[in-house]
Amino acid sequence: MRHEERKYRQYGKSPSDIVVLHGGPGGAGEVEPLARELGSKGYAVLEPFQTGRTVHAQVDELKSQIERLCAPPVTVIGWSWGAWLGCMLAARHTTLLRRLLLVGSGPFEARFAAAIRDRKRARMTEDQRDELSRIRLNNADPAQVARFIHLSDIADTYARDASLPPFVSFDGEIHAAVWPEAEAMRKSGALLDAVSAIRCPVVAIHGDYDPRPWQGVQVPLQAALPSADFVLLERCGHKPWQEVFAKAEFYRLVEAAIA
Repeated sequence: MRHEERKYRQYGKSPSDIVVLHGGPGGAGEVEPLARELGSKGYAVLEPFQTGRTVHAQVDELKSQIERLCAPPVTVIGWSWGAWLGCMLAARHTTLLRRLLLVGSGPFEARFAAAIRDRKRARMTEDQRDELSRIRLNNADPAQVARFIHLSDIADTYARDASLPPFVSFDGEIHAAVWPEAEAMRKSGALLDAVSAIRCPVVAIHGDYDPRPWQGVQVPLQAALPSADFVLLERCGHKPWQEVFAKAEFYRLVEAAIA
């Protein structure tokens, strides 16, 4: 594994041919267990960190990282926000991607997003909800970030494998700059316009326990891109690689797609 100014990590041989994208925007580290596990299986994996302050800046930054550190076309595995980022990369730079995997994507239409907050709150105690609401991530304090993720996992996870604790860095300024633009793209339909322009094979994997409604991924995705495949994992939350009951099937699906 190589590490340069916290901008990326690599696992296995170089150049990489698999790219694993973080959530956020502004988060880095949460998919490290997934990238590391694929590296241990013999795959050449790039785990890039995005620092751009606009959606397009993040896409351009990712394009540059892939061209410099990989042997395109690559397989991109995007988790959560990274799924959207992967879609926009695939739409704008069609020759860079061989295949795109969307894991735990956010809903592609705003009408499906309203349920997320209610589902999360229903899975937490009142004390947990109060504590979560008091955490401020803008100062990027590692202890606060770790506590935020722990509390979020209570709502996001069906049965967590606690042996996979990632180190997560969160930049609140990046999130505050990029997320409103990304959400506006969802509301305006620009996000789905990008999806419809994708030319590589797409597979979406979603947990049935993920607070983000799976219908908000499958229905808009397959309407915009009828060739896309969708797989719903049972007893699985937002992070399939850390789910006790679903992670084996998740890795089987990922390796089948890579092959």
